[in-house]
Amino acid sequence: MYRHQEERSVEAVCYEHKHIEKVLEVIKARFPEYFKDFIMLEAGYGVSEQDIQKIAEKLGVQKVKSKKNVDVAKKFKNIIVEAIENFEKDREKYIAIFDQEALEEYEDDPQYFKSTVLKKECPIIHHTLFSSAKELEKYKRDFNISDSNELLTVVSNLCYFAEEYYSNFYDEDTYDQINCYEDLKVSDLDTEDYTVYGVIGGGIKSHMLYKVYPALFPNRSRDAIWALWYLSDKKTFDCKQDSEFLMIDVDKSITQQNYFYPYELFTFYAHQIYQMLKQKADENNVYLDPEYRYIIVDAFLTFVAEQHDEEISFLKQQIRDGGLGYA
Repeated sequence: MYRHQEERSVEAVCYEHKHIEKVLEVIKARFPEYFKDFIMLEAGYGVSEQDIQKIAEKLGVQKVKSKKNVDVAKKFKNIIVEAIENFEKDREKYIAIFDQEALEEYEDDPQYFKSTVLKKECPIIHHTLFSSAKELEKYKRDFNISDSNELLTVVSNLCYFAEEYYSNFYDEDTYDQINCYEDLKVSDLDTEDYTVYGVIGGGIKSHMLYKVYPALFPNRSRDAIWALWYLSDKKTFDCKQDSEFLMIDVDKSITQQNYFYPYELFTFYAHQIYQMLKQKADENNVYLDPEYRYIIVDAFLTFVAEQHDEEISFLKQQIRDGGLGYA
């Protein structure tokens, strides 16, 4: 667990409402362009006009006429169906982990919970531990030396928080009208009671919560934070240490997404992006199921990041020699 907020959070200005309004103003300005491509390419499942043009040029055709009549509603619906299908593929495994009775039983054998439930049965942790990526070596070391009782306690806390939040706080009729991050009431998730430093941090905890409660907890993935950097037009908004969405190691020439970005701020930006997506859905008579609210947000943010894959790879190119973590 940790409380090293000075090095693992963001500058105080990022919590100021004026700052947040400025960030949202830019995101809203950038949103239409990305949304248009999101629809045209069906969230990356289609082939871009740019790619078609490149192929055509190789074949000696200088210009390819594109179809002007685009069925936005149909494409939007296709994206939603595809995103939900992908989401559901391993969801049951997370639901099984967030079983209160089972978590209580693991108190008799927390080592089993660590070595079997988390290591083998939790998809995101299993994938991370068995990945060949060098930058995840630190995560593997941290997991191996982590305390099994602490892991069980933190996962149990996440489970109880989510259940309480869904049952006693969430109101489908008013949730989308929330207009400041404090009113989302998720700040506790950034505290040590819900964190095992190096093992269950913002990325993994949010993924676990997202998989069980996609209506309430957005997935604060690597792609999602990179996407916010691009959606905010790479601006610093008066931050002294560059963008709040980045972590820059000048000595190693490494630029990474800020994997310590506060979940309460991320949740608010995701909440607001959902409102933008919902407006587009309403304009095109497309239904967004609020119980799957953050699935479409995750699909959109992933798409935005993927549009800049080459630049992101370049910025991270020396990460292989650095060995930064992921949790």
